Amino acid sequence: MVDSSRVVYHSMNEQVITTKKNPKTKSVVLTFDDGPGRVLPSLLDILSKEKVPATFFWQSRLLFQQRPWKRVLDDGHQIGTHSTKHVNLAKLSFNEQYADIAGSVEKMESITGMEITYFRPPFGQYNNDTLAVAETLNLIPVMWKISSMDWELKNNPEQIVENVVQHLEDGAIILLHELPQTLEALPNLIREIRARGYQFTNL
Repeated sequence: MVDSSRVVYHSMNEQVITTKKNPKTKSVVLTFDDGPGRVLPSLLDILSKEKVPATFFWQSRLLFQQRPWKRVLDDGHQIGTHSTKHVNLAKLSFNEQYADIAGSVEKMESITGMEITYFRPPFGQYNNDTLAVAETLNLIPVMWKISSMDWELKNNPEQIVENVVQHLEDGAIILLHELPQTLEALPNLIREIRARGYQFTNL
């Protein structure tokens, strides 16, 4: 059993969003970190089949023209920045953080041709400088309400589903990653969330 204090996140900062409520329906938001990676096409296949939108937070160092970023947008998903190369920004100076985040936004926008609006700090670690950089760059910092803990559950995709469905609440932003075990868990996760009366929305 996973400690619920590691699954449910509470932000004390109004600049950082952890929920996104839809006034018309009870819903949640699926977010996937650390791509674009090898399982992305298969994740997109499942999301397309199930008609589920999602938001992808990508490391810009992994984004190239050849990656299926266009399909992500064509399928109605969103792309946000997860920094340049996933370093702990809270350990960097303001100027170092600015260079990293601004560089990631510039590269992602130059490749995709779309404006980057959302930003998720690597490891969920940030400080006042991080938030100041985000504000300067007109980025909305996004954390999560529910962490699937999928990166720790390589051999237990069922627990990924349990971590999420046992803590569902309206508007919850759910943290997932582009990992093989998450891919395996995703169809059942979507099914179980819907079975509890939730729909899916984007940020």
